[in-house]
Amino acid sequence: MTGSGDDPGEPPLGSGSDAHGAGATLDAGWIDTDVREEFPQLRLVSVVQPTLAGRSPKELRDRLKLLSNRFTGAHAITMRRRPIPQAYRVFFRHIGLDPDATRTPIEAAALDRLWRGGFRAKGRLEAAVLIGLIETGVPVWALDDDRVDGPLGIRPAQAGERLGTGELASDLPEGRLVVADAARPVAVLFGDLAPSHAADRSTVRARIFSVQVAGVPSIHVEEALWTTVEALAL
Repeated sequence: MTGSGDDPGEPPLGSGSDAHGAGATLDAGWIDTDVREEFPQLRLVSVVQPTLAGRSPKELRDRLKLLSNRFTGAHAITMRRRPIPQAYRVFFRHIGLDPDATRTPIEAAALDRLWRGGFRAKGRLEAAVLIGLIETGVPVWALDDDRVDGPLGIRPAQAGERLGTGELASDLPEGRLVVADAARPVAVLFGDLAPSHAADRSTVRARIFSVQVAGVPSIHVEEALWTTVEALAL
């Protein structure tokens, strides 16, 4: 069973028709009723945006370089104590994940930057998603909108379900929280995207989504999505 994605206590989701361009609108996802009862502040928010294939333009590469230069080792070490990264660490523990073993998205990006000497992305969309994450600390993912069946939501996986479709679809443990469309799981919550549904070089329209947890203000989640949309338009 699913509940409404809208929370009466939340302000209305923003539109991108002015500051963020081209009439883009944020959509609130649905949350399974039992999941909502356990995590009342859990939200999924998405936006559909046209995308272009190919290499990242110079503007995106320069922006990633600037972010790499600002993101020092000291920043990475102290980051987990900041409010937004800490909120995701707490949520990880609540759903049975050890954040010191399964890194939160921003911590994983920080470690990758230190290991590789800079933030790296393959293509325009991956760069835009990475920028949204780095600049806000809020995780962002992208699916191919043409492969998604209806609105996205969060629910437990059912017995025998698989992640996506096709030969690369993997088995899911019953009860694992997933992001799903009307037909099936398309991502593990804070985990892998289904290969059959993930945005790739052939994607014409991306379904960009983020997940809000307790302790993360809505404005930061919305800003993560708008930052990604704006970077994608460069």
